[in-house]
Amino acid sequence: MTVADQLRVAARQQVEAVVELAMRICKVPAPTGSEQERASFVASLWRERGYTPEIDAVNNVYVRRGARADKPVLMLLAHTDTVFPASTALVVKREGDIVYGPGISDNSASVAAMIKLLDILDALQVETAVDIVAVANVGEEGLGNLRGARAAVERYRKQLGAVIAIDGRLGNITHIAVGSKRWRITVRGPGGHSFGSFGTPSAIHGLGRIIAALADLEVPQQPKTTFNVGMIEGGTSVNSIAASASALLDLRSIDVAALDRLAKQARAIIEQRAGQGLQAEIEVLGERPAGARSLSDPLVTLAAETLKELGIKPQFSAASTDINIPISLNIPSVCVGLTHGERAHTLEEYLQVPPIADGLAQLLRLCIDSSRQIAKRA
Repeated sequence: MTVADQLRVAARQQVEAVVELAMRICKVPAPTGSEQERASFVASLWRERGYTPEIDAVNNVYVRRGARADKPVLMLLAHTDTVFPASTALVVKREGDIVYGPGISDNSASVAAMIKLLDILDALQVETAVDIVAVANVGEEGLGNLRGARAAVERYRKQLGAVIAIDGRLGNITHIAVGSKRWRITVRGPGGHSFGSFGTPSAIHGLGRIIAALADLEVPQQPKTTFNVGMIEGGTSVNSIAASASALLDLRSIDVAALDRLAKQARAIIEQRAGQGLQAEIEVLGERPAGARSLSDPLVTLAAETLKELGIKPQFSAASTDINIPISLNIPSVCVGLTHGERAHTLEEYLQVPPIADGLAQLLRLCIDSSRQIAKRA
């Protein structure tokens, strides 16, 4: 039996173990910014396997497979954080070949797969050409601003040969990083009584003018560039002229220059459109860099070939993921998925069990073969 055949057999044999582990991970709360409980749990899973995990200041969990301290490394990233607040009831259940749970596919199953991937390599005594650094990282969702990926990449930057993030749908290869800028817009004014102080400028009205002007912006379809006001708040009562109002603005593009142009236009509107007697402020909440690896990039090509060997047609995509960070630093990077699922970011989120066999086999081959690529370049 070839090594490739051994890997596929081992992947099939570990599907149930991945599912069981994913369900356990999913039951541990991990809201973005409060991932410490899940970090401790993941670290305990590594210790059970004989590894010595390290938790850094932001609650990333690191383990290293191999001991070539002076050589390049392959980094795996699987984010631990979820979009669900700590108060969410984390009900996880299985019905046949479907597993339900908030965050089960995004991204508990990926963390579980990363752990089992090293289990399989250890069981088969496969020595990769370079060391693997597996990171269960924080801050991928929402306003996490990819702080976990930033910390991990910065920590190993001088040694990084490539980065593989595990996230998303099996068959997808994300090689284009969608950049974003996230701002809180706050408008302030004197406030007052709606009748007695009528005519006093309202922060809510000023914010409305800004939002209306933003909505009229024209953005290019190519490179795809978007904007969205996702949340608004302000005022104190129906009969009060608002002294303060705020909104969260999301600006995105796959192109650095297009994103910068959009940000410049948005800033001008925010600074000029609130109205007389009102002041507008911008607070930067997050910035994710844009970038891309070409379809001819060796790691992207390898990811595609790995899927084809499994009988899966590769789908190339652009997204905002942990690989935004290494891609922006010109480090070979891809993001690949483990299985199929739906209803992500909802309480009805679920994944399909059978495709995990192919997803895990994909990851095993990709890790082994990309390690060889890195070693050849070193």
